[in-house]
Amino acid sequence: MEPRLDLMANQIGAKVSKRIYNVNLAIREASLPPSLQELVELRASQINGCGWCVDVHTQEAAAAGETAVRINLVAAWRESTVFTEAERAALALAEEGTRLADAHQGVSDETWAQLCKHYDEDQVAALVSLVAMINAANRLGVITRMGGGSYRPGMFAALES
Repeated sequence: MEPRLDLMANQIGAKVSKRIYNVNLAIREASLPPSLQELVELRASQINGCGWCVDVHTQEAAAAGETAVRINLVAAWRESTVFTEAERAALALAEEGTRLADAHQGVSDETWAQLCKHYDEDQVAALVSLVAMINAANRLGVITRMGGGSYRPGMFAALES
């Protein structure tokens, strides 16, 4: 599979990518563990089939201290015992917020209640924003056919400005 467009080599694509990255920097200022953020982004990326984003968030989760077992079980988190109630609430938000077209109700009241039970308002805002932004990034990756396999942790540091 060949990429259709190198967004970082395109003037508009690079501007958009940098802005998405900067929004993610603001989200990362929330008091959420970096590993949780990576697991949430990984789950949405798995659902959307974005190879690039699965590569990025698998490696970044490992760099943030996640174990191989937990990273590998994100795809089957509901059938796994390695995630806390709080993490399960965040992963449920990632799934329901990603699969909006699959459910007439979007994010369920039950998931929202669990989320609010475990996270304060700023953390909830950060998680909602994180799900929205990773879905945007997934769409960019899938539409342009960005393949996984070449990412190295820290590659985006040049975008921080």
